[in-house]
Amino acid sequence: MEPSKAKILKAFGSLIRQHRTAAGISQEELGLRCNLDRTYISGLERGVRNPSLTAIVALARGLNLTVSNLLNNLERESEKRE
Repeated sequence: MEPSKAKILKAFGSLIRQHRTAAGISQEELGLRCNLDRTYISGLERGVRNPSLTAIVALARGLNLTVSNLLNNLERESEKRE
């Protein structure tokens, strides 16, 4: 069964939060690195915002990851939430 859009967004947000906290940076700092507003980062982490491809690339760069590394566990994370 395919995970729902909401589960995918929550899983993506969880991954962003995990990588951000592992890097030891705040939402504000990540926003500055990515040229994204802190409230947008917060919305992503809560699973209420749907990021564009350009935002995903910016987030990966801001977290010093490749896009593939950032998204590597997305499917597994979204399946855990079913």
